[in-house]
Amino acid sequence: MTKPIPDKAEVAVEYPDKLYIGTFARSDRFDAHFDKAGISLSLYREGGSDTRKSVRMHFHYELFAEILSDLARTAASVPPADIAHRDALMSGAKALSLALETAAGKDKDGIMKLTPEEEVLLLHAIE
Repeated sequence: MTKPIPDKAEVAVEYPDKLYIGTFARSDRFDAHFDKAGISLSLYREGGSDTRKSVRMHFHYELFAEILSDLARTAASVPPADIAHRDALMSGAKALSLALETAAGKDKDGIMKLTPEEEVLLLHAIE
């Protein structure tokens, strides 16, 4: 399910003889989800053939885990005064951690059991 991009994304793909650069903003949409092999991330801009574009990326679990670890090691580079971005990053990271911990404790039907507080935290991060 796609949802609006809350901020901005920039994508660059470089080949030896070509460079493709695209930006995605609040009027565009994204989708991120886990699948059997890893993490899927897609960015979409709707419109005519002259403006429509999409980017799809897939990271296997171990690569994505390494990306998260690298982000953790460089978290100090987020300016301390940038409270809004810092809070959004913390909320998203907490929601992912909680969801992964909870998924390990699914019931026999494969349904995650969240406390009301966990549900609120997860919903806040998704919004």
